[in-house]
Amino acid sequence: MGTGLPDLANALHSEIAEAIPELRGDDVILELLRASVESNVETFFHMLQHGIATEEIPPPPAAIEYARRLAQRGISSNALLRAYRIGQNRVLDLAVAEVARHEPDRAVALAAAQILQRGGFAYVDRISEQVVAEYESERERWLANRNTVRADTLAAVLVGDHVELGVAENALGYRLRQYHLGLIVWDADGDGAASGLRRLETLVAAIGERVGAVGQPLFMPQDSSRAWAWIPLGRAPRTQGLDMASIADLVAATATAGTRVALGRPHAAVGGFRDSHEEALRAHAVATTAGDRAPAVTTFDDPDVQIASILAQDLDGTRQLVASSLRGLAVDDEPHQRLRETLLAFLGAKSSYLATAEVLHVHKNTVKYRVDKAAEVRGRPIDEDRLNLELALTACKCLGAPVLGRSISA
Repeated sequence: MGTGLPDLANALHSEIAEAIPELRGDDVILELLRASVESNVETFFHMLQHGIATEEIPPPPAAIEYARRLAQRGISSNALLRAYRIGQNRVLDLAVAEVARHEPDRAVALAAAQILQRGGFAYVDRISEQVVAEYESERERWLANRNTVRADTLAAVLVGDHVELGVAENALGYRLRQYHLGLIVWDADGDGAASGLRRLETLVAAIGERVGAVGQPLFMPQDSSRAWAWIPLGRAPRTQGLDMASIADLVAATATAGTRVALGRPHAAVGGFRDSHEEALRAHAVATTAGDRAPAVTTFDDPDVQIASILAQDLDGTRQLVASSLRGLAVDDEPHQRLRETLLAFLGAKSSYLATAEVLHVHKNTVKYRVDKAAEVRGRPIDEDRLNLELALTACKCLGAPVLGRSISA
């Protein structure tokens, strides 16, 4: 069979290429496959012909390079192993047929076939184990290098360094010349398992579908339970705001209890890529300050979040503002929280009891009672120092316990 090796290798190459769809259309990979097939078959024949021990045989260089190229292209190792299984089956079928054609003694033919079967299994078992190990090592090296390039490119884009757009887009695998929605996603209860990041990536993809993404989001892990992400929104400006209720429902339905999302606003081009991310970071700061009281989704599009993101930068100063403006209202318990929420809604409704009642879904007399009670507990009229009062109430609403005093029961 060794004398007909080129023809055998060509036939086997065609059979493998046809059976494994992942290899089609990649001329470099197909040529390396041809070299790997021919060198593996030749080595197998030499092993049997000369009685070489299987454990002394290294993988042919072409087989090693073929495995490395598959790893670099992200083609599954299943494609690598399947080629060996197909090759083993085809070569042994042909070899056993040759034995039967040349050897009339059935006992000798059977013994030869058994030698071929055992040798074929031993060869493929040893070589496939080694090429898969090389595949996995190369995949780790390749991903580490690619991730380093992506991280360096992302850092340059975010700090405003000059970058060639085409080069940056190729490194990131993401188009910068469009509208972007920046997100921060994290799991407050995460245990650091790799599955946590996969769940967050799946969530980002689902949010992308919900907001009408025009491609795959860019997902950049920052640690084992937190990631930055950007959703591509295309080149056409969005005329409508994000449906926050829909996104919140999606997170509640698909994510774990500790999963949180912070959103920026859609912005265009490279500058918008940075701006939306910066807004998401500021919304994230508000949510992490609020801790367990933060909603599942915090968006910078909320005017209260915009104010709270500034107040969160100086928590000591904000605590002083809350204490001096709210006085007796600055207590961390449910009754005082209800009074603060009613008062903030009342001020936002231009001091209309009826409008506030519609917002809170309560009777207007209930609103009047709570507003009067809030003024009493505060010890000052609500029209006094109104700007600081609204800032303090907003801080309590968005930041919670870190800017409040202890509860009365405590």
